Amino acid sequence: MVAPEEIVGAVQAAVRPPPREEDGGTLEAEMKNGNDGQDAPEKVGYTRYYEHDGMLRAYANRSMVLAMVFGVIALSSFAFAVYVRLQPPTVIRVDSEGEAAIVGGTPAPGRTRGLTFTASAADAAPTDVESKAVVRRFLDHYLNYTPATVDRQMADALNMMTGNFKALVLSRLREDDTVNKIQDDQIITNFTVRTISAVQGSPLTFTAFGVKEIHRLRNKQETTDQIVGRYNVRLALDRRTEYNPSGLLVADYWEQQMVGDKNTGLSQADELSREATRKKD
Repeated sequence: MVAPEEIVGAVQAAVRPPPREEDGGTLEAEMKNGNDGQDAPEKVGYTRYYEHDGMLRAYANRSMVLAMVFGVIALSSFAFAVYVRLQPPTVIRVDSEGEAAIVGGTPAPGRTRGLTFTASAADAAPTDVESKAVVRRFLDHYLNYTPATVDRQMADALNMMTGNFKALVLSRLREDDTVNKIQDDQIITNFTVRTISAVQGSPLTFTAFGVKEIHRLRNKQETTDQIVGRYNVRLALDRRTEYNPSGLLVADYWEQQMVGDKNTGLSQADELSREATRKKD
């Protein structure tokens, strides 16, 4: 027979409310309160299954977010690399005066943009500094010479001219027998450019103002002519090459004497040479 005490204990256990969380509502807490956990089963120390599953889901969500962020960064980097690859290369041209100018690139004929580029520096228009440098170099070759250097100076000046203008000047030099006269009279010329300016309304035409001194020696007597003149040079544009980087050629040249002075005295001072010497000092 069942004792009445057992019946009463079973009824109380059936109607007893479940333990709450704040009261340590686990079997482990109840056992620990009863007998310090000496008889608690081992499984009560395990993590609840839903807590472990929640942590796994949180890690999975975090990994998914990081993967999406890195994917966006990778796609952006790839798109930027493609954009940079399709851009023409940047070509920087530095002229004789040390000034830099950016020259763009154009796709080669028959090629798609971004695969093959040829720099358009050969087709770029010459700068004002390049044009003035050509004018100054031409005048220096054409108007500065001695009996020993006249052949070389004239040859350099002729090589800077266009074909038809070169033929015209060469025929005049032969008709006037200019080179032989320079060598026979021991003519030495010293020319200095003062200013070079572009002619308004006339492209690639420049006017230079300069001073030229001509020393002649006849019968051991020296005479000096000092001439202040205006020297006009018209240029023609050709394709740039390694032999002619500026692509400019002299198409026409004429000069006009403004002031002239002839010295036949005993003292034949070379004012331009003295001026150059003072500049060096």
